[in-house]
Amino acid sequence: MSKAVRYRRFGGPEVLELQEIPEPHAAPDEIRVRVTAAGLNPMDWQITTQPDMAARFGITLPAGFGSDFAGVVDEVGAEATGFATGDRVYGAAIGRSVADFVLVKTPAAHLWPTPEGIGDEVAGTLPVSGLTASAALAAIGLRTGDTVLIGGAAGGVGIFAVQLAKLAGARVLGTASERTFGFLRGLGAEPVAYGPGLADRVRALAPEGITAAIDLFGREAAETALKLGVAPERISVVADGPAPPPGVRKTGALDAGPGALERIADAIHSGEITVPIAATFPVEQIREAVTTQAERHVHGKIVIAL
Repeated sequence: MSKAVRYRRFGGPEVLELQEIPEPHAAPDEIRVRVTAAGLNPMDWQITTQPDMAARFGITLPAGFGSDFAGVVDEVGAEATGFATGDRVYGAAIGRSVADFVLVKTPAAHLWPTPEGIGDEVAGTLPVSGLTASAALAAIGLRTGDTVLIGGAAGGVGIFAVQLAKLAGARVLGTASERTFGFLRGLGAEPVAYGPGLADRVRALAPEGITAAIDLFGREAAETALKLGVAPERISVVADGPAPPPGVRKTGALDAGPGALERIADAIHSGEITVPIAATFPVEQIREAVTTQAERHVHGKIVIAL
């Protein structure tokens, strides 16, 4: 037997259960990964609360939980290609990652070798957040000299977006609560409080104007950018919610370009990007972990240890 977090009805953290299930084994075209760490994303708990969102990802009840993971290949099917037993890997398996084992069909589009020097706790946070941040910045054609407003800059995607934008040579203004300002400055962003009056605060911080924006939570940053004269095609949104204004680009992890995650991993290995881990919870505390993340007050990533 093995363990997996599952749920039998839609709802909040209370529906999540750590269950014993039959140990899965790799089919001929699959590999099995023994999971050691799984990074949480807002989409994970949103799927458990929103049946329509779950349906978009092909998830039906009863279902597993989580998307990102890292671990070690411990079983390889006779026809599987690309990986060998003992390989350290990280990847994405929507609705399946918080479990002792994840099965992955090969050739695998959403599985990568973990570079030496990057621990599983960090690797297990990368796929969804890293690819989403990369896609959001690519959608607006971010370039050297831009002044970009990032809404939700201190969240799990924001920490990557801020640092990728800085690496691209942009000036970064990031919305957050005031208690998060020191954290954002440490990532290289200039913090600005969200909420009513945001446009005035952005003008005061950047009187010469902003040239681009991405909104990782809601629509406030996108609407502010439009108000400040940013062209719609230089604004992207990634969070679920109301349709964005005409011309504003909606994007997500699946839109990231080839090699995006490998470049992020290289930047982490070289020290150009850091991945703040806000907290690590044992899998037995999955409900507490999801509750903590859903409050959206954490600085960085939440990780489940298996």
